[in-house]
Amino acid sequence: MADSVRNRATVDDVNLGVLEQEALIDGFSTFVSAGLNATLNSLSKWLVAAVFCIILLWRHDTEAIWAASGSVLNAWLSTVLKRILNQERPVSTIRSDPGMPSSHAQSIFYTLMFCIVSMVEYFGLNGITAVMSALIFAIGSYLSWLRVSQQLHTISQVAVGAALGFSFSVFWFWLWDAIVLKVYLSNLWVQLIIVLGTATICVCFLLYVFRYWVLEQN
Repeated sequence: MADSVRNRATVDDVNLGVLEQEALIDGFSTFVSAGLNATLNSLSKWLVAAVFCIILLWRHDTEAIWAASGSVLNAWLSTVLKRILNQERPVSTIRSDPGMPSSHAQSIFYTLMFCIVSMVEYFGLNGITAVMSALIFAIGSYLSWLRVSQQLHTISQVAVGAALGFSFSVFWFWLWDAIVLKVYLSNLWVQLIIVLGTATICVCFLLYVFRYWVLEQN
């Protein structure tokens, strides 16, 4: 009887030790995952901007310039809608400015479409580009979801931002193919207006980035 009690106690101690180890591992994994998500969230705007600049330099054509001007207008549209809708973020103590729509998600999905369009235009639509497009879409969705996990936006704010960014990119590239490209190729003044106008918009946006992303990021 005494041996049975001791054996049961030993088994209970082993089980307790296993549970404690599992709890420790789960806690460490959660801590690492939360830290990684927070880091990726803080870097997401820089990652998206870097990808956009890389594609812009790689293409260095007029359509890329047109896409650059569209990215700035897309960001401006998000700012205007935030002021009009004036919807609070889920935790207003983290950020006090309005949260609808998510400007991060809107910019991410605009850039996402720019990546996919550029890839399909250069390499054609095939199995590899289809898989790469799905992967790009998944990465963009994950970066957008981080805004929800960090309590900076609600799901609806991120969903609306993503839909707006996607829709605006489709409209912007359709506008180029359907109207602007023909006029651009046939008129020197239109070429000058588009190039100089885009350059002006991009310079203003860089000044905005330096002021609000670099100087005031903390």
